[in-house]
Amino acid sequence: MAKLREEYNNFLKDIEKNLKNKEDLEYVKVRFSMFVDKVIDEMDMLVDYKTQKMNEIEQKQKEIDDKMSKMQQIIDNIEKDIYSDEGFDFEIICPYCDNQFVIDVDEDKTEVECPVCNNIIELDWSGDVEEDSNCNGSCSGCHGCDEEQEEQEEQQEQPEKNHSAKSEDKKENQEENNDDDM
Repeated sequence: MAKLREEYNNFLKDIEKNLKNKEDLEYVKVRFSMFVDKVIDEMDMLVDYKTQKMNEIEQKQKEIDDKMSKMQQIIDNIEKDIYSDEGFDFEIICPYCDNQFVIDVDEDKTEVECPVCNNIIELDWSGDVEEDSNCNGSCSGCHGCDEEQEEQEEQQEQPEKNHSAKSEDKKENQEENNDDDM
């Protein structure tokens, strides 16, 4: 702003040097002052407008920052829930004594001892279910053998049901034929 004032003063001095007629000089000074006042008013309005827009932008940025902060807190809470430092608990039912107990998940552990019967229980963290070919169905842990037996029995019953249904269809067809003959 200081440079603008200095330039204005230099302009007035230049006009005073070059205009010899005092009336013309006063007219130009007044007219130029009016022009500069208009320019300064327009500049003030422009600065006010830009200041107002900057304040609005700053306010919106503050609102966005607040929302981002709240979202970050929510994300942090979700992350704590998912990636807890405490570890995860894993519930085990002993296949030997049916005791139920909890251990921390540790994928490096391959077996654990039952606190009641002291039998060793093998741990499989892969999630793969392997069929035990040595299963004799006497354990109380998986009950898998009973299910396999039921499936085999159902499969054996299916052909018998199909055969008896076919026999009944034949009888009905013969009866219908006999009725038609009459």
